[in-house]
Amino acid sequence: MNPKNKILFAGDPHGNFQPLIEAVRQYRPEAVVLLGDYDLALPLDVCLQEIMDLTDIWWIAGNHDFETPAKHNNLFSSGLADKGLHLRVVEIAGLRIAGLGGIFLGRVWYPPQPPKWLDKQHFLTNQFPGKLDVDLSLKYKSAIWYDEFEALKSLKADILVTHEAPSSHRHGFRVIGELAASMGAKHLFHGHLHENYSRVIKNNVRVFGVADKAVANLQGRTLSQEIDGLCKIL
Repeated sequence: MNPKNKILFAGDPHGNFQPLIEAVRQYRPEAVVLLGDYDLALPLDVCLQEIMDLTDIWWIAGNHDFETPAKHNNLFSSGLADKGLHLRVVEIAGLRIAGLGGIFLGRVWYPPQPPKWLDKQHFLTNQFPGKLDVDLSLKYKSAIWYDEFEALKSLKADILVTHEAPSSHRHGFRVIGELAASMGAKHLFHGHLHENYSRVIKNNVRVFGVADKAVANLQGRTLSQEIDGLCKIL
């Protein structure tokens, strides 16, 4: 196996997992990392059952994965629920990979503006005073929270994967690149914005955007483009 292909990164599938499945069959990577926005009609492990025994599968969530309870449950209660990378670092195929899922929401924190809430409990206490059993709505669960973001900076990683983009993209956020630099990561892969590109930002962090339904290797080279075939109940 070409060492450049030992880990593959999959852009937003939006229900179409066939490009990733074909890439795994062809390149036989040790692991794959999915960058969010799955639009799952079935549990993630069911959609990827053809490659479950061929590679190690990891993921972060995107904004689409919080749109409905069904989409959320098909990810967070799937057979791959324990393979989420959000807010942690995992050694995968010999590299330390950190994950940051979700998106910035104006009602929570939208850099460079200061955060509106210190943390989730601060928000809940103000919204529902005196109530102890209130949970966040799916919309708020999709948000990047300032305290969790700051805590991630104390960890070390070789690669950071995010759904949001850093400042390398016109719709990106400078703080994402600052996070990568704080963690010592020299490579950053992101989805969300549906563009394949490579760019170097401050602190010599190389950013790879991975387009929807595209699959990229460790050098950011696109290996697979869209192929017809949705995850459906047969």
